[in-house]
Amino acid sequence: MVRSLVFVLWLYLSMAVFAVGLSPALLLPYRQAMWVIRGWARFCLWGLRWIAGVRVEFRGLEHRPAGAALLAGKHQSMLDVIAPFAVLPDNCFIMKKELLPLPFFGWFAWKTGMIAVDRSAHSKALKDMVKQARARFAEGRQILIFPEGTRAPVGAPADYKPGIAALYRDLEMPVIPMALNTGVHWPKHGFSRYPGTIVFEFLPAIPPGLKRGEFMREMETRIEAATNALIAEGL
Repeated sequence: MVRSLVFVLWLYLSMAVFAVGLSPALLLPYRQAMWVIRGWARFCLWGLRWIAGVRVEFRGLEHRPAGAALLAGKHQSMLDVIAPFAVLPDNCFIMKKELLPLPFFGWFAWKTGMIAVDRSAHSKALKDMVKQARARFAEGRQILIFPEGTRAPVGAPADYKPGIAALYRDLEMPVIPMALNTGVHWPKHGFSRYPGTIVFEFLPAIPPGLKRGEFMREMETRIEAATNALIAEGL
């Protein structure tokens, strides 16, 4: 418990130090701001291991994209947003638009081209998400979406939303599923961090061209099966 508390305090302090101390990067081209985010992500993983006793392992790196790509990940923890920056060359993720005004966090998200969506706008939000995704693809970036939309506790029933299907159809790109077991060691609620190994696993790409229902079933089956195996391994 003490190690967990120390890590949480260290995490938010490090976030402030990176965001405030390196804020001049906001005035430079976006790649310099991305360097700040990527550096903080790696620093976070270092602290997680040496303070809280939680190692982070990445598997399936042979499936990791180098250029423009669409990834769909399971979502159990705040770490799911942080860790991919450590291994993806030019990652951006889909986030709530309400987070953009937040000092430093929102500013860095805006500067680095994260895809901000107004969820209350429904169909308009979907069109705006696809439009922004096309722009990020044109830049050769990797777009990470969490199809469930929010973090789910370990063991909760899967609830995949249709936004990913719209991107899959309109962008005509393969989708790389990403499984994980973060919730075992970094739960959705509370500040407890449980020692062990967190695994992020990139799975073989789902090819483009599948019908919507077929694609959704294939994606959910792959992600859930691999995630359940990682959870069982981590318990």
